[in-house]
Amino acid sequence: MKHIVLAAALLVPVATSAFASEVGLIERTIAVQHHSHEMEMSVMFPATGQDKAIFGENAVFYGAPVLENADPVAGQYPVVLMSHGWGGNYARMAWLGTGLAERGAIVIAVNHPNSTTFDLDLDGAFNHWTRAQDLSAALDTVMQDMTFAPLIDETRIYAAGFSYGGWTALSLGGVQARRDGLYDYCEAAGPQSQFCVELATAGHDPATLDARKYNASYKDHRISRVAAIDPGVTWGLTSADMQEFDAPLLLIGLGEGDDRLAATDTSTAGSNFEALVPQARVLDIAPAMHFSALGLCKPAGEAILREEKDDPVCTDPEGTDRAQVLNTIVEAMLDHFDLD
Repeated sequence: MKHIVLAAALLVPVATSAFASEVGLIERTIAVQHHSHEMEMSVMFPATGQDKAIFGENAVFYGAPVLENADPVAGQYPVVLMSHGWGGNYARMAWLGTGLAERGAIVIAVNHPNSTTFDLDLDGAFNHWTRAQDLSAALDTVMQDMTFAPLIDETRIYAAGFSYGGWTALSLGGVQARRDGLYDYCEAAGPQSQFCVELATAGHDPATLDARKYNASYKDHRISRVAAIDPGVTWGLTSADMQEFDAPLLLIGLGEGDDRLAATDTSTAGSNFEALVPQARVLDIAPAMHFSALGLCKPAGEAILREEKDDPVCTDPEGTDRAQVLNTIVEAMLDHFDLD
C-alpha cells in the first residue's frame, strides 16, 4: 500500500495540462426501474460553445464555470461516474466534475433518489445498493445516447465519490457491504457518533435492514478504477467482502485526530478498511475535515450557516486552505485516472 500524508503547506494547485477544455453541462431526468419516480442526472464533458454559466452557486458556495447548449469536442474520452454524499447533490461536487472534465473526462452524476438534498428518506437512503444501480443506469443512458456514445472509451470507465458516494464507488467496483458492521459500529460508538445518534433519534434500527440485499454484490463489471473520498459503510468488512474487488483504488482521507470524521475513517483508528486493500494508494490530507470536500465557501458562508443553525460545513480546522485541498484531490484523481 502506498500511503501518503500531505500537510497544507505541501498542497499544490492543479498543474497546467496539455489538454484543457471548457466544460459542457447537460442535465436531464430519466426513469429507472428500481425507483418509483424519475432520477435527475448530469453529464459534464469537454466542450465548445458560447453560453457561459456558473453551475451550483448559492449564498454559501461558489459555483463552477460551465457551458450550456454546448457541443462536445470530438475525441475518445474515459467516463467517470461520480456519486455525492448522504443528503448531498451533484451540484456540490461540481468542483470535482469540472476539474476532471476540463482535463478530458466525461463525468456522469446523479442526484440519488432517497438520499439527495431535496429527496431524503431515511429508510430509502439506507438501501445503499440503489445508489450503485442509479449510476449503472445513468451510464447505460449515456452509452445509448447518439451524441455521447461515439465519444466514450469503453475500456476506461471509472467510479468516484465522496462520503456515502465514496461507498457507492467502492460498491460499483465490487466491494460488498456488511449490515452487521453498521449495527456493531453504532453499538460501539454510541453518542460519540453523530451519525448513529441521528439514527437512534429517528428510531431507525440497522438490524431491520434486509441483510440479503444489503450484503450482496452490486459490482458493475465495466468499472476498471475507483477513487473514494472519506467513504462510509466500511465498518466490519472482511476479506470475504472484497472477493469481487480488483480495481486499482485511490483512497483519500480528510483530517487527522479530532478533525477526522469517525464514521468515514478507513485507517487503523477507524474501520481499518485500508488493511483490506493493500493495492490501494492512500492519500491523507491535513489540516482538513470531512466537509472540506463540499466545495469552496464564500466569505459569508460560515456566518450564514451559523445564523441558520445549519451544519458548520464551511468551518475548516485552523490552517486549512480549502482551495488547495480541493485542487490536491482533483490532481490525485487526474493521476489515478490517467488524465494528466
